[in-house]
Amino acid sequence: MSGTPAAAGALAVHARKRKRPSFWASQVLKYVLLLVLSASFMLPLFWMIASSLKTSGQIIAIPPIWWPNPIRWANYPEAWATDRYALYLFNTVFRYALPVTLLSVFSNVVVAYGFSRLRWPGRETLFSILLATMMIPGQVYMVPLYIIYRRLGWINSYYPLTVPAIFANAYYVFLLRQFFRTIPNELSEAACIDGAGEWSILWRIIIPLVRPAIAVIALTTFTGAWNDYMGPLIYINKTDIYPFSLALGRIGAALSQVGAINKGLYYSYEMAISAIFTIPVILLFYFAQRTFIEGIKLTGIKG
Repeated sequence: MSGTPAAAGALAVHARKRKRPSFWASQVLKYVLLLVLSASFMLPLFWMIASSLKTSGQIIAIPPIWWPNPIRWANYPEAWATDRYALYLFNTVFRYALPVTLLSVFSNVVVAYGFSRLRWPGRETLFSILLATMMIPGQVYMVPLYIIYRRLGWINSYYPLTVPAIFANAYYVFLLRQFFRTIPNELSEAACIDGAGEWSILWRIIIPLVRPAIAVIALTTFTGAWNDYMGPLIYINKTDIYPFSLALGRIGAALSQVGAINKGLYYSYEMAISAIFTIPVILLFYFAQRTFIEGIKLTGIKG
């Protein structure tokens, strides 16, 4: 009897040794696959940055040159000077992305709090109606909204793009509501006993506990506004108030006016402006990725 546990242990060790080659093979295959997929995702970004630093001869070289030598850093300031990109960047950040982000975070937090922590007649019915609005495609209300905004005199302004953020987004409300409901009611009850109102409970207790979820909404909204092309294309026709995304649509005309085609640097300039437009969002996600991933995990698991 005393030898039975030892024999079982020896068999277990032997079994683990027999499984080791297949285990390591599967691990190596998994990481090789991840590396290949990562390289395929990074290749367009790498090619954009490399092309933005090439000379005119390197652009048309066959076979293609993967990394420029010598590097032409002048492409960036020269491309930036071809149009009023500083104005477009200001419009994108301060007239569109930031206002939409702040209004969206505020409205979604308040509405989600009302649907999750307050009790009032018809709450569940109204929440079901709110969720049902997600099934309506944007093409259905695109024309009616344009007619409404035109009659309000909002065309060629940022009102059609920023004012809707005051009204909460159904998807974001759903995420926040599911997360709010995981917070113990005892916290709110204790604050209520101490004399705190609903606004005090929301701003002093609830919001500090849901910062990762709010960060997800803020980053998603900001990047959505930063990359938005269809909205400005419909409502904005004046170049003075173009956002950066809409300015990229007329980059060909801007570069043609400065003779970039004759210099053979049209493609390099185009990639340089595209890199300037893309890199800030990448940096934003890089520095906020921990909070972003934590928020995704919490809103996905705790629902």
